[in-house]
Amino acid sequence: MLFRLLRVQLRPYGKEITLVVLFQFVQTLATLYLPTLNADIIDDGVVKGDTGTILRVGLVMLGVTLIQITCSIVAVYYGAYTSMALGRDLRAAVFHRVQDFSVQEVNKFGPPSLITRSTNDVQQIQLLVMMTLIMMVAAPIMCVGGIVLAVRQDTALSSLLLVVLPVMVVAVGLIVVRMRPLFRLMQERIDRINQVLREQITGIRVIRAFVRDQHERERFAVANDQLTDVSLKAGRLMALMFPSVMLIVNLSSIAVVWFGGHRIAGGDMQVGALTAVISYLMQILMSVMMATFMFMMIPRAEVCAERIKEVLDTEPTVHPPAKPITPERRIGELELRSVGFRYPGAEEPVLSDITFTARPGRTTAIIGGTGSGKTTLLNLIPRLFDATDGEVLVDGVNVRDLDPAVLSRIVGLVPQAPYLFSGTVASNLRYGRPDATDEELWHALEIAQAREFVEAMPNKLEEPIAQGGTNVSGGQRQRLAIARALVHRPEIYLFDDSFSALDYATDARLRAALAEEITDATIVIVAQRVNTIRDADRILVLDDGRLVGSGTHAELMTTCPTYREIVLSQLTEQEAAA
Repeated sequence: MLFRLLRVQLRPYGKEITLVVLFQFVQTLATLYLPTLNADIIDDGVVKGDTGTILRVGLVMLGVTLIQITCSIVAVYYGAYTSMALGRDLRAAVFHRVQDFSVQEVNKFGPPSLITRSTNDVQQIQLLVMMTLIMMVAAPIMCVGGIVLAVRQDTALSSLLLVVLPVMVVAVGLIVVRMRPLFRLMQERIDRINQVLREQITGIRVIRAFVRDQHERERFAVANDQLTDVSLKAGRLMALMFPSVMLIVNLSSIAVVWFGGHRIAGGDMQVGALTAVISYLMQILMSVMMATFMFMMIPRAEVCAERIKEVLDTEPTVHPPAKPITPERRIGELELRSVGFRYPGAEEPVLSDITFTARPGRTTAIIGGTGSGKTTLLNLIPRLFDATDGEVLVDGVNVRDLDPAVLSRIVGLVPQAPYLFSGTVASNLRYGRPDATDEELWHALEIAQAREFVEAMPNKLEEPIAQGGTNVSGGQRQRLAIARALVHRPEIYLFDDSFSALDYATDARLRAALAEEITDATIVIVAQRVNTIRDADRILVLDDGRLVGSGTHAELMTTCPTYREIVLSQLTEQEAAA
């Protein structure tokens, strides 16, 4: 999985990778040549007392060293550039894929996991590629070249490599095999601690209101300890690897010196050759150790690649149309024909056989008990989900075939939990229409009953808004979200219980202002309060995902027991009839 991902993602950087390999090859050859020159200085210069040879060969060594340093710098530069570019591309790929996801796919992975996959997981792969280009490319060249040059210096002494290399490969392999499952578990534990942190930071008010601080500390401590435990297990294996490699390296050096000393004493080799063989042995074993370091990183990067590929290979359930259609006229007529919706794997549908038409200039309200499918029904209109049965039509065109850009301009949704982005009041209001003027923003704020508190802010329209709108109250957040939809000026307004945080007086003023302002638009309101929807032109009553009533307030009070029960749970008989 890792190599398939890298093969695709690194394809645009073939030129840079070629340069890295070329310069790494030259600098590795230069590194391998230095011990041979050092042997020549000892055997032909120091032993014979030839100062001229020492100076001449020393200058050659200096030149080779300069070539080595220059090539190393260039290789590191292109290696770092390629790995950073890869990280950028992977993050962008994950981000754009997630942007195409419907709510269903986002819920499948979960926000904490998606954040980890686009940050920590990408970082692990990026680090692997950088270390591979900087270290791993040179390792096989150095290993093979070192063996060849060591054999060239002394074949008999070089035969020690036949014992040393297999021992090191086996030792490293045993450790790496045990590390891979630990790294997968580590990434899952990182997901878990991200989830706990997000919940605690987002729900800090609830935690304090219910005095659950100690409980949340304990929950975080459990997640933290679980991550620590698996990290320690992986760390112990990593800590075991380097001493094991260094033990083999040092024992090999002792063996070379021992057998080499006997060969020098017997006149079978020279001192310079022994120093060269020791240097080549060190280079060979260091190349193996560099490869070992890479093997430590590969299991974790492989796990991260699998997690990233899961996201990239997940096809969104909401597909853009192959041939998008633009309606001949944009008036905002909404029609649902025998619409049903079922979550994948669910035994029962959330919605069944929903049929109605909402026309411009009229207000359609949807009411029902908790879990009756009101929000799901509303989410089918802007294609946050796709209906599994039936058709949703806007201006006579199925929303599956409608150009997504056109659909977003026609439909304006104020969600049940209004979300504000970090920025200013103005930037949030202009989110759907960046070219809106300040006058239009103030007009929308006035209709949404938000002008008064925005004018009271020190910076007015430029007042900073924190992420999620946490620095304003719930009612202010809802009114700003309504104002944002008004600035957008769509043909269809969808209000998903958007007045629940408002007091009755503000609710009444806001609905009266809306009725005067958007007389030509289609309005669909989901609400729990009867007072919010009792004056609607048409009220739809949902019960267990089915449409059980349709009509005005007065009609439903006599024809729909479900609606009558909801009304009398909030109002008296006299209030309901008024």
